[in-house]
Amino acid sequence: MEQAPPDPERQLQPAPLEPLGSPDAGLGAAVGKEAEGAGEESSGVDTMTHNNFWLKKIEISVSEAEKRTGRNAMNMQETYTAYLIETRSVEHTDGQSVLTDSLWRRYSEFELLRSYLLVYYPHIVVPPLPEKRAEFVWHKLSADNMDPDFVERRRIGLENFLLRIASHPILCRDKIFYLFLTQVFFFYLADSRLKALNATFRVKNPDKRFTDLKHYSDELQSVISHLLRVRARVADRLYGVYKVHGNYGRVFSEWSAIEKEMGDGLQSAGHHMDVYASSIDDILEDEEHYADQLKEYLFYAEALRAVCRKHELMQYDLEMAAQDLASKKQQCEELATGTVRTFSLKGMTTKLFGQETPEQREARIKVLEEQINEGEQQLKSKNLEGREFVKNAWADIERFKEQKNRDLKEALISYAVMQISMCKKGIQVWTNAKECFSKM
Repeated sequence: MEQAPPDPERQLQPAPLEPLGSPDAGLGAAVGKEAEGAGEESSGVDTMTHNNFWLKKIEISVSEAEKRTGRNAMNMQETYTAYLIETRSVEHTDGQSVLTDSLWRRYSEFELLRSYLLVYYPHIVVPPLPEKRAEFVWHKLSADNMDPDFVERRRIGLENFLLRIASHPILCRDKIFYLFLTQVFFFYLADSRLKALNATFRVKNPDKRFTDLKHYSDELQSVISHLLRVRARVADRLYGVYKVHGNYGRVFSEWSAIEKEMGDGLQSAGHHMDVYASSIDDILEDEEHYADQLKEYLFYAEALRAVCRKHELMQYDLEMAAQDLASKKQQCEELATGTVRTFSLKGMTTKLFGQETPEQREARIKVLEEQINEGEQQLKSKNLEGREFVKNAWADIERFKEQKNRDLKEALISYAVMQISMCKKGIQVWTNAKECFSKM
């Protein structure tokens, strides 16, 4: 019998993970029993009512960064940066907020947390980490990952990463996330499950929605990459233009020394030019903040592709199970009727050595029937798992789209306002210079 192809509308999600460990005192008192049973929470939790669950209970901050030295797994000396995570209860005692937990984490530990979330929440668009090494920087900015300015921007990015998780309706309730904030621990991840996320599978019936999403994530990454490159080039040229104005200041100051009536006006104009030239450093430092907001969504594109890859993996498993079931049904039918539809080793063996006895054939049919029943149950289970995955994945993707539209709109508007303010300052400098010239 021919097996019907899997319906691409049937959607995917594995059963929710039962959380590991149990909270201890301190922060546990702040979140209480609501944080327990994280794995039992449905993925359909209403975003508006639950997405600030943890943020209403505790304050999370990455307050400090510290350069350290130590030995790695190869027993070699290395220099790294550690970050201090602090969590405070927002429930006040005698009007004061009490520090409940603080610990130091390396960037690699943040990577480990995110890898865990990718494996156990494959239907969720997991927030990305800030860049490990500086990218898309204008040439005057250091690309050294130990540079104090870069470390400070990464500290802000890591804090934003934790706040993104804490505000997510599903991820905020995970016990591993809770332990990451409160206990020094390591957890084991099966390498095979991580590798599966990066594997490529050619499915026969891809879901067009996920195919389109993958294309969108590629285009989003490309557009933001180009935008960041343009911004870096503009920053380079802008830096040069501003600094060249310092030459105006030097020339006006030298000129003022040989003039009596015009001296004061030229000196004042030169001062305005010097101030204008030095202001670019602060301006471009503020611009890096907006560049980091764009970079977050550059890395979110990979998080979207991870969800698509997991869907492809599950769809591939579903199609292989359907194909295997169809093959067994065909074998059973051939044994029952004594006809062979396709070339097979068994058919050649029968022609060479004769037919099986009725008892042997009945035994094989019985084994195949048991395998068919088991295969039908597995296929049914995979279909249910598939439908649930896509249902929950698409709900989280819609949540992500709303977040993305809101965040990028705010960032672009703020960037435009900053550019307008910068231009107004330039106009004001030349207006002041004009007044100085008028008084000569």
